[in-house]
Amino acid sequence: MADEDSPPLEELDEQQGEPQDTGVNPRIAEMETPLGARDLEAVYQIPVQVSAVLGKSTMQVSNLLKMGRGAVVELDRKVGEAIDIYVNNRLVARGEVVVVEDKLGVTMTEIIKSDRTT
Repeated sequence: MADEDSPPLEELDEQQGEPQDTGVNPRIAEMETPLGARDLEAVYQIPVQVSAVLGKSTMQVSNLLKMGRGAVVELDRKVGEAIDIYVNNRLVARGEVVVVEDKLGVTMTEIIKSDRTT
């Protein structure tokens, strides 16, 4: 309930001329601010290993040794099904295979959010 004799909040800010104490520690407020591109420059040059897994298959070594050129290995995925994209052996996304200037590539269609407890 506001006091009838007190000025509106806008006038209070103008009268005091100093920033109001919000009760939030400025260092904590800085930590809660989302990181910008400039804040991440230190990690831009760190190399990572990116792997795109088309599918998996299990077979005996004897069958593997019998395979020759042109042999087909049946994978656990269907044509058109999303592939898994790993960064440093951690699943981070799913995507699709694309052809870019006669080379295979991957386009990400889904980012995988994981709970980082370790």
